[in-house]
Formats: sequence, structure tokens, C-alpha cells
Amino acid sequence: MATTKILLREDVDNLGGRGEVVKVKAGYARNFLLPQGIATIATKGNVKQIDRERESLLKKAATEKSTADAQADQMRGISLAFERKAGEGGTLFGSVTSMDIAEALQGKGYEIDRRKIVLKDTIKETGDYTVNVKLHREVTLEIPVSVTAEGGAEKTAKSETAETKTTEREEKVVEGSVENTGDEAEG
Repeated sequence: MATTKILLREDVDNLGGRGEVVKVKAGYARNFLLPQGIATIATKGNVKQIDRERESLLKKAATEKSTADAQADQMRGISLAFERKAGEGGTLFGSVTSMDIAEALQGKGYEIDRRKIVLKDTIKETGDYTVNVKLHREVTLEIPVSVTAEGGAEKTAKSETAETKTTEREEKVVEGSVENTGDEAEG
């Protein structure tokens, strides 16, 4: 396989940080990193240029990190609740995805790109979960997410009412049969 040395202009997960020279497969560089402007070919001139820019890049990185820290502090108390249609065992008809979480955060006033929300799999069952939001390479925030069945409280109230009525009927039946038994014994 052909590899190419490239110079990263941005941080790339599982590859390297801004300003690093890394070896990648030629196709990955040619088809993704170079057209997106994430990297340049690592020539002596480009490396020297990045070395000159390194100080400003370090300042920019520090600013980004402090901004991410401030945003994380601001978002610490946040929690999200989703109500979805669910079956008997708590299995959702559909799922809660990173896009749903991003929209819920946007509704609370936080503009977070859905690609920064780390979900191994979509949420497909009711329950309480913890979702990681990667605000910066070094700043990750854990947000509690609660998923409940749609109309869960109403269903519980209806079930309790039905159980109470059934219990009352059973008591009347028991009382009635005792009275009938007593009448037949007397007569």
C-alpha cells in the first residue's frame, strides 16, 4: 500500500493533532484530507510555514480549549428527557439518535454539532443513559438522558384505576357470596 506524509492543519481523531506530520494511506489523503483542507502534503516549505504559524496555532488552540471549558461549565447541570412510543418491554418504536440529542440541546440554547455527540449505538429502550458530548479534543461533557414511554404516567394511572375497580368488584363478589351463603343456611 502506498502511503503519503501529510501535515495536519486540524486535529483529527485517531490520527493526530494540528501541526503534526503523519503517514496515511495515499487514497485517504487524496480523497478526504486534502480536499477538505484538513491537511496539506508535508513538503519542507509547508513544514517551515507551519513552524512559523505554530505560535499562533497554539494560542488559537488554547482559546478553543478555554471556550470549550466555559461551555462545559455552563452545560454541567443540563439533563435531557425524551418521551417516545414504546412496546410492553420498554422497547422503543424507533430510537433516540445523536441528531435528536443535538436538537434537544439546541432547544435549550446550545448549538452542538451532532458529530460531537458520542453514541456507540442509538438508544432503543426506555431508561436512563449517559451521553458524552465532545466539545474539544480534551473536553468531554457527560449529559444524563432519560427516555420514557409516551404517556407513561397516564398508562400507570389507568392501570392503577383498573386494578382498584377490579379489587372492588372482587370484594363485592366475595361479600355477596358470603351473604348468600348466610341466607341459604338460615332458610
